[in-house]
Amino acid sequence: MDHLPVEVVGNILSQLRSAKDVIVASATCRKWREACRYHLHSLSFNSEDWPRDLSTRQLEIFITQTIFQITGLHCLSIHIDTSHEFSAAPVIAWLLYTRETLRSLSCNVRTSPNMNILEKCGRQRLVVLDLGHSVITGVEPSYQRFTCLKYLSLHHVNISALDLNLLVKACPKIESLTLDALEIVTADSQSTMDLISQTLKTFCAKSIGVDKIVLEADNLETLHLNALNLDLFELIGKSTLRNLIIDDVSVTQLEMGDSTMNLEVVDVSNFTIIWPKFYHTINRASKLKKLRIWGVIFDEEDEIVDSEAIAMSFPNLRHLSLSYELRDGMLHYNLQGNSLLENVNTLELGWSVISEHFGPWVFGMMERCPNLKKLVIHGVLSEAKTREERQMLASFTSFIVRLMRRYEHVDVQFEYE
Repeated sequence: MDHLPVEVVGNILSQLRSAKDVIVASATCRKWREACRYHLHSLSFNSEDWPRDLSTRQLEIFITQTIFQITGLHCLSIHIDTSHEFSAAPVIAWLLYTRETLRSLSCNVRTSPNMNILEKCGRQRLVVLDLGHSVITGVEPSYQRFTCLKYLSLHHVNISALDLNLLVKACPKIESLTLDALEIVTADSQSTMDLISQTLKTFCAKSIGVDKIVLEADNLETLHLNALNLDLFELIGKSTLRNLIIDDVSVTQLEMGDSTMNLEVVDVSNFTIIWPKFYHTINRASKLKKLRIWGVIFDEEDEIVDSEAIAMSFPNLRHLSLSYELRDGMLHYNLQGNSLLENVNTLELGWSVISEHFGPWVFGMMERCPNLKKLVIHGVLSEAKTREERQMLASFTSFIVRLMRRYEHVDVQFEYE
């Protein structure tokens, strides 16, 4: 270690990231202290790394002293739990001190008074910006322009719909946008959020209290919607979308135009769905390789997910996941037709409430997949079971044993909750 260049020691310390570990390591010798001061590139402060009895003031002093001893930081992460509320002054001082060299900033700090971090961070150099528990107001794209920013994440941030759109426009190279639990202020009574970006590739929206989201993004590849209750979601763009993930979402109107033609992955779970409309949205995705429909709530009792239609529309499908839904004695997955799922090699099937029809349904799905290599059975087991449920589970177990003997080449796995 004595022969390592001081720059290499700085790189080693940067891999530690945690400020607590860096401080302990830098106390080893003078060379390591020098490496920490002049060649440390990454540093992370997390309140969980420190004793609970450490006061807010003590944390402020410690972070200030540590940051001011280091020159040339590229990556800075400060995550303080909500039990601490820092003064705005030291936080401003940290950002101003590091703004000329910082490339990545992750800041989740509550301050009093509230401060607009966008005004303080180095806009010309930042590539990654992750903000939490902050207030953003009065965005001026002509002044607050993030010319290098590619990854933007906002968590528990208060911002108007107009300022959010202006912020995205102020990032001409943005590729990834994550919005989580935002407090959106809108100008109209219908609570609409409009976003426009020609460079955006990944968009994730979670727990946002708006009624309508309209996203215009010609190069979007991944769309992830989570924990939303919407009247409208509209995607305006070209056929670049590859991954569509929808989880715990209720949306009255889903408009995606031609954006879904080149989809490769569709993952839908806990979704209130009108199946014919959703199927019409994705049915031209002939390149689809993975389809997951799990725990969906069908809007109409007589809606059917037709395996024949799946086989015809998605000839390149390799991974199929379906959860067994039985409501009022009616199965929402149809096995009619003769078309095979020729390329499916992985099949995941599951139940939330087991019934006597589950075993035959599994058998029918396996017959549809002549090149199947792996079968995963997902089940939910309650602690207290009636005699009827125990008999049903026993019958299913016997059925699966017979099935495994028939399909010896298939790797069968079980995952129970």
